[in-house]
Amino acid sequence: MAALHYEAALDSISVSDIEALGISPSSALKLYEDISEIINTHGPSSPQTWTLLSKRILHPLLPFSFHQMMYYGCFKDFGPDPPAWSPDPEAAMLTNVGQLLERRGKEFLGSTYKDPISSFSHFQEFSVSNPEVYWKTILDEMSISFSVPPQSILSENTDRESSLANPGGQWLPGAYVNPAKTCLTLNCKRNLDDVVIRWRDEGNDDMPVSSLTLEELRSEVWLVAYALNALGLDTGSAIAIDMPMNVESVIIYLAIVLAGHVVVSIADSFAPPEISARLKISEAKAIFTQDLIIRGDKSIPLYSRVVHAQAPMAIVIPTKGCSFSMNLRDGDISWHDFLEKATDLRGDEFAAVEQPVEAFTNILFSSGTTGEPKAIPWTHLTPFKAAADAWCHMDIRKGDIVAWPTNLGWMMGPWLVYASLLNGASIALYNGSPLGSGFAKFVQDARVTMLGVIPSIVRVWKSANSTSGYDWSAIRCFASTGEASSVDEYLWLMGRAQYKPIIEYCGGTEIGGGFVSGSLLQPQSLAAFSTPAMGCSLFILGDDGHPIPQNVPGMGELALGPLMFGASSTLLNADHYNVYFKGMPLWNGKILRRHGDVFERTSRGYYHAHGRADDTMNLGGIKVSSVEIERVCNAVDSNVLETAAIGVPPPQGGPEQLVIAVVLKDSDDSTVDLDKLRISFNSAVQKKLNPLFRISHVVPFSSLPRTATNKVMRRFLRQQLSQQDQNSKL
Repeated sequence: MAALHYEAALDSISVSDIEALGISPSSALKLYEDISEIINTHGPSSPQTWTLLSKRILHPLLPFSFHQMMYYGCFKDFGPDPPAWSPDPEAAMLTNVGQLLERRGKEFLGSTYKDPISSFSHFQEFSVSNPEVYWKTILDEMSISFSVPPQSILSENTDRESSLANPGGQWLPGAYVNPAKTCLTLNCKRNLDDVVIRWRDEGNDDMPVSSLTLEELRSEVWLVAYALNALGLDTGSAIAIDMPMNVESVIIYLAIVLAGHVVVSIADSFAPPEISARLKISEAKAIFTQDLIIRGDKSIPLYSRVVHAQAPMAIVIPTKGCSFSMNLRDGDISWHDFLEKATDLRGDEFAAVEQPVEAFTNILFSSGTTGEPKAIPWTHLTPFKAAADAWCHMDIRKGDIVAWPTNLGWMMGPWLVYASLLNGASIALYNGSPLGSGFAKFVQDARVTMLGVIPSIVRVWKSANSTSGYDWSAIRCFASTGEASSVDEYLWLMGRAQYKPIIEYCGGTEIGGGFVSGSLLQPQSLAAFSTPAMGCSLFILGDDGHPIPQNVPGMGELALGPLMFGASSTLLNADHYNVYFKGMPLWNGKILRRHGDVFERTSRGYYHAHGRADDTMNLGGIKVSSVEIERVCNAVDSNVLETAAIGVPPPQGGPEQLVIAVVLKDSDDSTVDLDKLRISFNSAVQKKLNPLFRISHVVPFSSLPRTATNKVMRRFLRQQLSQQDQNSKL
């Protein structure tokens, strides 16, 4: 829990304390009386007290400092992980998982089943121990159908050679499917006149929200698929998308998959070298792009970046009307001319290309923007993992309107498409910056029910008060991913929508979704995860590299159970086994899957993320990021090019020693006094970070070992330095 802003317990807060926050005397008196009534009934510090305060008293027009006073006052003596939101038993029964458990809970869990809230964690464990039953059930709940049904849900590899090649087993063996077709198929959740996309362009903030029905979406996707066929590309060709996430790019995405091709995801913020690297790795045969990106009064060139990247044939969409602000390369075609290739077929249903579930549907890339990024293929299975997470954890269902500012270049773009459409919900897209009041108004006007965020966006909204005056009461829940969140910022966010829960969600491109999450059937604590994702098992590795007992508090590198529905089993430009499994410990005879984050399991059973394992060390019981130390050391001496801070266990055992690997600008300079440099580093680190930190050695390197995405391989350095006889070498 963050440091307390208000030391006062609720029952010691006076009317004048409330007035001091800028609240009028009459309003302060009324608030005091309402608070006293709740305290008299439920006490000053119970989760029930906070639930009533947040539902009955707190609203967005009150100063946020008053929200903080109530939250921190209520939970002053609670300890770690206070519940900022608790599930209501009646509402829990109406969630996707709640309804399923009420129908089949006793079948799944036997006589131990009580109700959706108290039995949720048992159901999560059931999803791991009974994957056949669990995943068949969830695919049925989402109305997923296959042109050729699978022979089974999971075929585990029993022989050593197969299990080494793919420890994750084979999911849905023998099945043929097309996830884009499934997105467009009529079923019990969907009618042709259902609105499936809502959107607004920045600058048109006073215009009605635009919309597209399922019937209209199907027609547009079929047309683009026919036009793709007219290009004469082989089935399974890689076709890139480098565009903002708007209606056209979603239509194009679905059409590429429907026509049996593979989407290559490229973020619209990338410079030409980054675009070029992704096009070469994926061997893309064509690329969809726009001439410009319009943001406010700025026009940002996009097509010219694609040209500089020496892209293959580009299909270019004009941002303004039907005319371009530049000439197209020979061989490139306009969006209008592209669609003309299939104009006679408009309205005709396109026969989806059904493929084996292990065939690729999307090539995404690790987030590194220098060097060669890691190319991660999504199969035809991965979309169902994304949609299942949304069904289970965010409770997305028919009638929901789902917004999440993102891009098809990152995994949350495709995730949003599948999580919405496969669950009968509507996608809400704002074509512009999500940082200002225009986006906040769109959330109100589109009646968004599930709003996904990243913490840095929330930080801007809070500092600029961008949401002020807008009604977000339609929101049922928030979701957050991408980076570590802050208690105060997320308390503020909850307060914009009458304290609806925030589902923290952490996973990765190679997972196709999350491995740890929150749930509407569990109390949610700010900046914390309440459960492993359904179907996933988590392990925290102890100092000996082996898992600590499950459900025991602890902190260490996170590892995942290998059997994860939808997770990657191959990489285009790296050895998948070496990256994710080599050197990992066994658990019950199965090798665990590396993830690389440091996680903490708390005494109340919540999880907290603490950054990458390679970037974190424990110095005298204090966890510290390598990056923080390196930032200080890099500025100490003008001859220092770069540093890497490594925690190295001494040969005789004991606490980690802090070693600085240093690369000098003049690596041939043998006159550098390393001991003097160590003293300078020590002085700066102790002054700027922590007086208890002490650098034991400085080791010169000609260059630092790096990954394909240019990240320093601290794990490799740690192994190298640990193996050396430090007394003689250092």
